[in-house]
Amino acid sequence: MNPEKITITVNERDSVTAYLYAASNKLRSGTTLILGHGAGAGQSHPFMRLFAAGLAERGFDTITFDFIYMEQRRGAPDPKAKLEACYRAVIEAATQNKKLRGNRLTIGGKSMGGRIASQVAAEPESGPEIAALVFLGYPLHPPGRPDKLRDAHLPHIKAPMLFIQGSRDGFGTPDELRATIKEHHLNATLHIIEGGDHSLKVPKSQGIPQEQIYQMTMDEIAGWLKMH
Repeated sequence: MNPEKITITVNERDSVTAYLYAASNKLRSGTTLILGHGAGAGQSHPFMRLFAAGLAERGFDTITFDFIYMEQRRGAPDPKAKLEACYRAVIEAATQNKKLRGNRLTIGGKSMGGRIASQVAAEPESGPEIAALVFLGYPLHPPGRPDKLRDAHLPHIKAPMLFIQGSRDGFGTPDELRATIKEHHLNATLHIIEGGDHSLKVPKSQGIPQEQIYQMTMDEIAGWLKMH
């Protein structure tokens, strides 16, 4: 699949590159899914390209993009406000794209990208209506710091949420996420990848090819999105 390259203006100084992976016409769901990347690797990472292409094949118009710091090849992520402004600019571009007109809007991402999506969705005036959110390894807290929870904004999200979490995720275990969902009465579904780490990778000793794990995960996301 050859995605369409899009340039998105964030502000007077900055613009970022995004890619639109067009949905398979046979399975087209009328849904746009925006996926932000994790802190350490951009949209060109094999994980991001695999999930974007795979979800497009399952009927979802999928957009990936680079945050400003990644576009400019800087190591450290931008401050919170700048990350959120970039994500909002991508949302605005998606809603204005003629090819995506009429689509319902869903957002999310891998690790940090998902967290920033959740922060944008939690704002009282978050812009276009968000139908659902998908998190690929939600960073509930920094590794080894369960006292530093990143959950205060989650109760302000009205749309349903899907947390895809590895059972060995050092950024938040399934039990920790279950407790968060229960405490805040979140409209959320938790799908656990047994043996999975923060990138949903499982040990070879489990005897299941990693590619199969990823394909099954995409099937889970597609099924959940179609239900919501």
